[in-house]
Amino acid sequence: MSLRKLIYLSLLTSGGLILGLLELNIPMPIVIPGAKIGISNIIVLVTIVFFGYGEGIFVAVLKTFLLVLLTGSVSSFIFSFTGTMLSAFVMILAHRFLSRHLSIIGISILGAVFHNVGQILAAVMVLESANIIAYLPFLMIFAIFTGIFIGFSSREVVKILTEIYKERK
Repeated sequence: MSLRKLIYLSLLTSGGLILGLLELNIPMPIVIPGAKIGISNIIVLVTIVFFGYGEGIFVAVLKTFLLVLLTGSVSSFIFSFTGTMLSAFVMILAHRFLSRHLSIIGISILGAVFHNVGQILAAVMVLESANIIAYLPFLMIFAIFTGIFIGFSSREVVKILTEIYKERK
């Protein structure tokens, strides 16, 4: 990995951390346990699209670990990590195999939905109760809206990065 690429990935990871920390201060108008906008996932999706799949996983893992270290919310790590990893893998697969038919917004919606699926699966295992699955339909509806927002935002960031990259060549 080149030094330039490492610097870009470090900046993206830092951006993900900042967005993740900002999100902690955004009041949620909806009261569904585990429901969040997921604005730091803009960075993961942008990294997948702009830099590649391995880089996307790298940024997702690093962002998740560092957010846990900065916030001290170790108890939520398993939920966050499981959701982030499933989301990242689904977005990678969608980008790899469906990008001709699915826009970055559609890929983002899939990522948001599967982030919630991952969190619910983790909760079922941790709480040893399948009752938590009852939240899934509500989280799915919420994920569609947040996925659209994250997708539009990611599309704009990719446009900006593409312009910056062209100017540097």
